[in-house]
Amino acid sequence: MYPEERQNAIAQLVGQRGRLSVTAAAEQFRVTTETVRRDLAVLERAGMLRRVHGGAVPVNAVALVELGLGERTGRLAEQKARIAAAALDFLPGTNGSIILDGGTTTAALAELLPTDRRLLVVTNAVPIAARLANAPGLTLQMLGGRVRGVTQCAVGDSAVRKLADLRVDVAFLGTNGITTGHGFTTPDEEEALVKRAMVSAGQRVIVLADSSKLCHETMVRFAAPDAVDVLITDDGADPDVIADLEKTGIEVVVA
Repeated sequence: MYPEERQNAIAQLVGQRGRLSVTAAAEQFRVTTETVRRDLAVLERAGMLRRVHGGAVPVNAVALVELGLGERTGRLAEQKARIAAAALDFLPGTNGSIILDGGTTTAALAELLPTDRRLLVVTNAVPIAARLANAPGLTLQMLGGRVRGVTQCAVGDSAVRKLADLRVDVAFLGTNGITTGHGFTTPDEEEALVKRAMVSAGQRVIVLADSSKLCHETMVRFAAPDAVDVLITDDGADPDVIADLEKTGIEVVVA
């Protein structure tokens, strides 16, 4: 196979799969990883893909459009339920405290919170607050601020200032994108400020994210890889991506 043919085939695979690792391409085309990296450099210069740590993604992988909560509800529901169930192992004991960020996967965790222990729950998510308001054994603290319609989460200075004074056992966060090079991202700057404050408030930081968020970037970073202790994802995650994330020091749990 001529280099041009191989490069075209690589570009097609990236488009079809959403991500292609250097090692997978080297094995498929029976060339060295150095050859693949040179091919990716050529394709990136031609505007046919974008290189990321360990491989390549389509040029449109950095998303600026954010799906609304209603549009995300029901998507990958089985995977999110498994992730939420796995997250129960990381809950603190009686009289512990947690932050629950907004999102469909954190909402799935809210549905599973045990009622046999006293637990303080801090959230900026209106749907989660509504779900937990009368839950036995739980003390709910709702963060104030402007509620974004697209996520139904409170954002703004009020929420950020309140979080600056808090310290909880575990912060459970959602994310719109995860890459080893850039970290954890969300499309909205105000949302990112609140998430960043949640990261700072948690003694332990756990991100709940289905595998579609991996190798996907949105506009604003709220946490570098080394700021997150645990990522819980589903078994659709690429093993190469998991290995790369673990090299940054993140514990990855596959549900």
